[in-house]
Amino acid sequence: MSAVAASTPSLDRLRALAGAVCDPELPPLTLADLGILRAVERDADTVVVTLTPTYSGCPAVEVIEDEVRRVLEQAGCTSVRIDRAFSPSWTTDWISDEGRQKMADAGIAPPLPIGPSPSGAASVPVVIRRREDRVIPCPRCGAINTTEVSPFGSTACKAFYRCEACAEPFDYVKEI
Repeated sequence: MSAVAASTPSLDRLRALAGAVCDPELPPLTLADLGILRAVERDADTVVVTLTPTYSGCPAVEVIEDEVRRVLEQAGCTSVRIDRAFSPSWTTDWISDEGRQKMADAGIAPPLPIGPSPSGAASVPVVIRRREDRVIPCPRCGAINTTEVSPFGSTACKAFYRCEACAEPFDYVKEI
């Protein structure tokens, strides 16, 4: 092991630090909550972090990468490389139970589960639900009589809903 690698925190500690970075579009959630932190490894004197973007056009990807780099450099890493892994594609099923609870606590309805593909393959299934078939519970009161106001919410990954029981508006993170 090189002197540089020996002077930096352990890979477990670096993974914890990178995993604790918050998503700029869903601030209550960390990269670990979202399941987008794939790996933290060493390649000689470089710490290599592998992330899977939530979707290829996500505008927050570079902000997330910059923040991961900043946090690891503050921890003593002198060389950090961020790699993006697109296969397998990220799915909302990768969001942890804790992440889903954090969403609900923040008034954001977590995505519906997609589950494994029917064939059992490692590919991510594409699930298309008609809007009228979705039952999105209100994250505030739990009522299921909610209405989609707009398929586009505060960010591209969210839709905007209103609860008919408590009359509160809320974002719903779309499942992919």
